[in-house]
Amino acid sequence: MIRIVIAEDQQMMLGALGSLLNLEDDMEVVGKASNGEQAVSLAKQHQPDICVMDIEMPLKTGLEAAEELKDLNCKVIILTTFARSGYFQRALKAGVSGYLLKDSPSEELANSIRSVMAGRRLYAPELVDDLYSESTSPLTAREKEVLALVADGKNTKEIADELSIKTGTVRNYISTILDKLEVKNRIEAITRFKEKGWFK
Repeated sequence: MIRIVIAEDQQMMLGALGSLLNLEDDMEVVGKASNGEQAVSLAKQHQPDICVMDIEMPLKTGLEAAEELKDLNCKVIILTTFARSGYFQRALKAGVSGYLLKDSPSEELANSIRSVMAGRRLYAPELVDDLYSESTSPLTAREKEVLALVADGKNTKEIADELSIKTGTVRNYISTILDKLEVKNRIEAITRFKEKGWFK
């Protein structure tokens, strides 16, 4: 029997998940928590095989709870609406065994729990794709050069003079940079590029 603790701050969702998993012949929900702190104490008390956890919860987030549960012999599956690569990277560092999105079909959760118990790791495919695509900058060498000059406070004409190109060409580069980085203006572009650690 797979023993499970569920942590979810929305009561209806918590009840539904509990009922759903208890219907499985090989699973038993031994504890339900409505915040991260409760999740940690229930996990310590019941020593479950798996803890299924939301991320954004009161008192302690699911990620903070997962970090605390690292030392217990309890595998953690994050179940969240947030497909954010920052959350995903932190979850990986915390050693979670699964990161699933709430819009997945309900029967997928029970199958995922069995897979994790069998030693596999399961991560939402769109997050894995994002992780790989985000590790390298989407900008060409020339676009990086233009953005670096923007970051130095230079205006369009100064950039054009420095790179010996037309001001229209600089504007085209900047427009492409904003598109590729999915931002609205130069300041957001610089911030995004810095956050990713792409300025060398």
